[in-house]
Amino acid sequence: MDNIVTHAPDFFSNSQAEATKAIARSLWNRVLTSVCVALSLLTLVPLVSIIYLVLKNGLPLLSWSVFTQLPPAAGMVGGGFGNAVIGTIVMVGIGLLMSGPLGILSAIYINEYAPASRLAQAVRIVAKLLTGIPSIICGVFAFAIVVSTTGRFSAFAGGVALAVLMLPTILLTSEQALMGVQSAFREASYGLGATKFQTIVRIVLPDALPAIMTGIMLAVARAAGETAPLIFTALFSQFWAKSLSEPTASLSVLIYNFSTVPFPHQIQMAWTASLVLVAFVTLANITAQLVFSKKH
Repeated sequence: MDNIVTHAPDFFSNSQAEATKAIARSLWNRVLTSVCVALSLLTLVPLVSIIYLVLKNGLPLLSWSVFTQLPPAAGMVGGGFGNAVIGTIVMVGIGLLMSGPLGILSAIYINEYAPASRLAQAVRIVAKLLTGIPSIICGVFAFAIVVSTTGRFSAFAGGVALAVLMLPTILLTSEQALMGVQSAFREASYGLGATKFQTIVRIVLPDALPAIMTGIMLAVARAAGETAPLIFTALFSQFWAKSLSEPTASLSVLIYNFSTVPFPHQIQMAWTASLVLVAFVTLANITAQLVFSKKH
């Protein structure tokens, strides 16, 4: 009985210490959670500011006529940038047609057929290096390969430059998407007698498709906003493009050109073109996610 009485104060003091530590940990956890939430909200400030400025300055000129008319001459009012919209879609489409299949097929090879080979390791290293190369270097490369060879600026040359920019993003994100497919799916397919090719086509790719499309949309978003590669390859045109072998307008170059002139109407039209470009990328991304997530 004396021992119980003697150790009772120690028991209560230990319990109080543990309770104090628990309260301190809870408070510290709340403080860190609040800091994380505050920093997360802080990262939204630039995004919200950009959207606000684009909407505020771009909406006044936004109408159907800007999609059907040509850019106005210096100091003139009216007009639009229909040729730049079409040129952007065409060159991004060319780049996607070149880089999409190549990037996805390369990702399939290095992830499904030879993940530990020297070739696969070399492809990964080169792709990661390409993601850090400035876009203007890709423009110079396309200029040397296409423009210097053909002797003219063209939409095709612009598409080649954008393809070089899009390829590493599509390849690396596709590889990560394929790695995310559970191994149990592959093993079950092999157990049913399917070949590797059948497993990839019918099991792996459908499961990885939403993530692959996310990577493709990231690449499209980057390519659609690039200016330097298109200045070196597609240049610009005040007229409607009649073929892929002539200088072609694009929204990014139009924004660059109009934002540097001392004419208020052209500057405001640059804001409107920025709004259209942001809306185009956003809608393409959302549409792809909705369509392929349903299929998945």
